[in-house]
Amino acid sequence: MTPSFDALLGTADLALRTLFAKPHATRALPQPAGPGSELSQTERREAGALMRVNHVGEVCAQALYTAQAAVTRDPKLRAHFDEAAREETDHLAWTQQRLDELGARTSALNPLWYLGAFGLGLMAGRLGDPLSLGFVAETERQVEAHLDSHLDRLPAGDTASRAVVNQMKLDEARHAAQAWSAGAQELPAPAKALMRLASRVMTTVAHRI
Repeated sequence: MTPSFDALLGTADLALRTLFAKPHATRALPQPAGPGSELSQTERREAGALMRVNHVGEVCAQALYTAQAAVTRDPKLRAHFDEAAREETDHLAWTQQRLDELGARTSALNPLWYLGAFGLGLMAGRLGDPLSLGFVAETERQVEAHLDSHLDRLPAGDTASRAVVNQMKLDEARHAAQAWSAGAQELPAPAKALMRLASRVMTTVAHRI
């Protein structure tokens, strides 16, 4: 099925909004259970770098879901991808807010990350809905593990960032479960390994740039 001109314009609009517009969350910023402590400059830099990586992950999530929604022929699945993308917009807004509060910047390579993730989403979608959903489930599983590692690395006093990462982790686990419920097919081991490698490259580069 060839996307209509209106659909192409909508896809381009979503890309521009993700990359250049201020995201707006539909849910309030998660609040920490207790007060944090004053962060040193070193701690602020590390927290900012980790939240920049998380922000890149949300840029990629927008691209993946937008691409997969564009190529599926199943209206229900398209609605599922669109809804997941809207929820990921909360994560995009939350990580952006924490970057601003920490005095950190977003990745200078965000357009490149978006383009790469969009391409992966198109490829996954072209493999058929079960494998496309399997790609979502595996992506979310790897993201959940990645967020767990950030909880270990974030400064103990940065309770605000920890609250955001904890809620993101819960949401990603739910997205993976929804993908399995919708009929996801397990990806082959080589595909999972390639995804881990791509994720490692992205997180390493985004931590610095």
